[in-house]
Order: sequence, then structure tokens, then C-alpha cells
Amino acid sequence: MIPVLFGVFSACSIAHEVEGLRLWSSSESTRFVIDLSTPAEHRVFSLDNPSRIVIDLDDTSISETERLPEKQGFVNGIRTGKQIDGRLRVVLDVSQSVKPQSFLLEPNQTYGHRLVVDLISSVDAIVVKRALRSAVEKGRSVIIAIDAGHGGDDPGATGSRGVREKNVVLGIARSLSSEVEAQPGMKPILIRDGDYYLPLRSRIERAREASADLFVSIHADAFRDSSVRGATVYVLSEKGATDEAAIRLAKRENDSDLIGGVSLADKEPLLARVLLDLSQSAAISASATAGERIISRLSSVTPMRKTRVQRAPFLVLKSPDIPSILVETAYISNPNQESELRTSRYQKSLARAIHHGILDYFRDNPPPESYLAFNPPPARKNPVRHVISSGETLSEIAQRYKVSLSDLKHSNALASNVIRIGQIITIPVT
Repeated sequence: MIPVLFGVFSACSIAHEVEGLRLWSSSESTRFVIDLSTPAEHRVFSLDNPSRIVIDLDDTSISETERLPEKQGFVNGIRTGKQIDGRLRVVLDVSQSVKPQSFLLEPNQTYGHRLVVDLISSVDAIVVKRALRSAVEKGRSVIIAIDAGHGGDDPGATGSRGVREKNVVLGIARSLSSEVEAQPGMKPILIRDGDYYLPLRSRIERAREASADLFVSIHADAFRDSSVRGATVYVLSEKGATDEAAIRLAKRENDSDLIGGVSLADKEPLLARVLLDLSQSAAISASATAGERIISRLSSVTPMRKTRVQRAPFLVLKSPDIPSILVETAYISNPNQESELRTSRYQKSLARAIHHGILDYFRDNPPPESYLAFNPPPARKNPVRHVISSGETLSEIAQRYKVSLSDLKHSNALASNVIRIGQIITIPVT
């Protein structure tokens, strides 16, 4: 038990007053907020047997009629008491061992001075993983939403030889879906699997309805200069995130918008904004990391127009809680790349590189309850790029790199031994 000492002391010695107590929780943490008239010196510490968090505030008082929040999250109960030296002691009875983190906030348009205490589970991650392993035999699949851009009445860009973007990106998307489907622990969702158009927000919502872990939108760029070539990977820009946040916050009263499974409709404006900002920041950060891995893999099969992840306010990237990337696979306005894009071989090589980049990302960042978390796939080196020279044959190249001819053909989606000067092939890593 914590000794709570009561005494009589002058009201003039009290410099701070508690104006309210609030409690909010998520699946991973619980936040306790003390609204104060003025900032107060404080100390926060933990006690065991039973587990509880103690908050001491210097020269602080609380009204006897102040309503205490109902239990929520890690907090089973709240008690307050005055100490003989003028301190106010607040005790949080907690359901498990938690790590407290506290900080003071300045007033804003909604609230005054606040002391915030975040309670974060301190259960060892290894113990959690072992518990999950015993509870889940295989773990869930990582879901990859694959979006073929354009479609239907929207053909996208068209090359000089009539190749349409909507067709080639659907071919790449289907090849990527096959690659993902063959990967243990992964499941593809094709946002568009035919020649029809979907509004951009519908594409986002389909990915969210499928609880996707990553959204990949496939495109083929175009430019007035037909010599421009190469691939580019985009994630959402800060401006795009700000615009989307404003839209989502304006819609939150409809009680239909969920961020990470949490409705914004019943949240106070500031809390709703904080939740949305945290979710979008995390999604953009994860998107950039995944984009870097995809660039590394794509660079082995095609020239890169930009070797770093680019940022743009594309609407299709604006999901607030799903890492989202857009891949411009090549320039359809470049005659050589247009010719490559129309071949299934090139489409499959792009899809395979994108898949390997996705796998690289989830190998290092698997969802905790997923199959990949329990069964991380082996790391794969980037394949070597080889430019065909005059007089070379596939069998000679296979012997030089000590790989089988069949593996070499399979890695490059070659149906025959025919190759051409200047063609780039990848050497599989053995």
C-alpha cells in the first residue's frame, strides 16, 4: 500500500490546480492526461506487487468533486490523495508491467496546460513473439495490394507505336501478383484485374478493405523528350499528406473513417488530428523505406531515372494507414522502352524485381503476427546485370557465370536461346 498522508495547510501554498483528468487507450498504449491551471513540477515512478504508476505533483490541489475517468486500457483504477508537504499524489492501478513516459504540453486552442503520461507495455518483445508463435501455428499472410494504373476509358500514356499504358501496367501487375502468390506468407490483392477504370479513392478504399500491409501502384511514364528513359519510385509528399488530413478530419463526423481500425468520429478535434498525423507519418516513413528496397532491386533490371525515392502529392498514395508507393516502371514515350514494355519477358523481369524489393522490406519489417515474422525468408543478393556483346551466346554466358542455362533463361523469362546485341540480362544468384 502507498501511504497517503493528509494534513491541514494553507490554501495560499497551493500554486497549481487540477482542472480535469482524461484517459485514452489503444491496443499498444494508454494515455493519461492531467489538465492543469499552470505547469507543475512532477515525478513519475513505478511500483510492483501490485503493479501501479505513481504521479506526484508539487504544490497542486484537486477538487473533491473532480470526476475520475473509468478504467480503460492498462489502467484498472485511479486514486488521488494530498500529501502533507502539499504534493498531490495520483495512483494508477495497472493490469500489467508498463513503462511510463511523461511530458508537459503548452496550451493550444482546445486545452490549457497538460501533463501527459503515456503507459507503454514493457513485456519483452521476445516473450510476446514466443506467445504468438505458440498461439498461431503459421501466422497470417502479408497482404500486398497491387494497383494497375488507369484502365477502361482512361488509357494513360500511349507510345509512338500505339502501346497503351493501361495494358502494359496490367501485365506487370498480374506478373507481380503471381510472384507474390508464390511467396510463402504473402497474399496479393489485384485492385484492377481487367480493362476498366476505378476512381482513385476507390483504389485506396479497396486496399483498406482488404487490410493491406502495402499498396503498390504500377505506371509507365511519358515525357515530351522521347530520349528520356528509366524507372522512378514515388511516395506521398508532405503537402499531399496535409491536404489528405484536412479532408479526412472534415469527414470524421460521418463516423465512417477509421485510422488503423480506430474511428475518428468520436474523438476530440486535437486527438483526431494527432492520431491522423501519427498514422500518416508512420505510413510515409515505411513507404520510403520500402521504396528504397524496390529501387535497389529495379536498378538491376532497368535504368533508374531517379536513384532516390521521390515525393509527390499523388492521390492514390494518400491512404493514411497503409504504406503506399507508386512505381513508374519505364518511359512509354521512349521507343526502345516502349518495345520492351510490350513483351512479357520485360514485364516479368520488372515484376520480379519489385517483388524482391517488397520481400526485402518485409524481411526486415514483418508485421509481428505474420508468417514472415516467424519464418523470415533468406536474404537474396541482387542479380548481376550483363549486356550482350557481339558473338556471345546464352550457353557461353551461363558457363562464364557458373549457372545453368535453364536457370538463366527462367530468370530472364526467355522462351528460346535467341538474344540480341545490347540486350541486358540478369544473372541469377546461386
